[in-house]
Amino acid sequence: MDQWRARFDAEVTFANGGGLRTEGFRLDLPGPEIDDAQLAALFVRHLGLLMVAGVEISNKKIIAEAHKGGRGVPAAPTGRRLVELSHVLRDGMVTLPGFPPPRISDWLTWEASRERYAAGVEFHIARIDMIANTGTYLDTPAHRWPGAADLAATPIERLADLPGIVVRMPAGVRAIDRLLLAPYEVAGRAVLLQTGWDVHFGTPEYASPEHPYLTDDGARWLVEAGAALVGIDSINIDDMSPAAQGRRPAHSALLAAGIPIVEHLRGLDALPPEGFRFTAAPPMVEGMGTFPVRAFAVVDG
Repeated sequence: MDQWRARFDAEVTFANGGGLRTEGFRLDLPGPEIDDAQLAALFVRHLGLLMVAGVEISNKKIIAEAHKGGRGVPAAPTGRRLVELSHVLRDGMVTLPGFPPPRISDWLTWEASRERYAAGVEFHIARIDMIANTGTYLDTPAHRWPGAADLAATPIERLADLPGIVVRMPAGVRAIDRLLLAPYEVAGRAVLLQTGWDVHFGTPEYASPEHPYLTDDGARWLVEAGAALVGIDSINIDDMSPAAQGRRPAHSALLAAGIPIVEHLRGLDALPPEGFRFTAAPPMVEGMGTFPVRAFAVVDG
């Protein structure tokens, strides 16, 4: 592990009166060595605090832990690399329980093609029969709203080469609400919600009613803040538990605002908190609101 974070308590006093106290706060660090004054300045910058008169740091501990994202700590240079963020499509795979799996077969086999072409020339043409909601896929407004923009009408600038940001959820968090999102600058960005639920893909646990999701309040905040696209590594961006009674507020709010959704992402832990470009572009199919994508990110050092 070559990334470091500090765990500490802090007591803040403000020049115009009042104060703020935190316990067990965690903050990304540029390295394993930092004194209290440097940590205090980083803490103030991370929270965007104004008119701070003083910060008292206590119970400080430096730990080796992956960065979660913070102002003032740039991602470590790694050189340009591509990060795969989509699931492989396989014959018979289950994405959503109860939905038909894809069937991959031959339309033209190698052997049969030899009868069509000159000696030594052969081709293979495969066939796939599947529903649109298979693997890692994109939802456009037409998925939720009749007459809204479909795959062909959704602008490519909303799907490709978007500046991205990863919002990492603490372990055990299920409902992603406004307060968890509020610290992040999301305007014009692909906002990727990392819950860690992708480890269950392909197992019965993946469809558990305990899967993480974006709340109505969280979705409305992303709309208000100007997110360009929202993705999640869970089975659905909305709550699918019986308690939700089939309501889909996150889909409704985001797609009504023209914000595409990418579901069933994977591998978001391989991305830095920010400083990457995200792409999830489907074919231009008229009359369809959803389709599988090859989602990936380009990370530049």
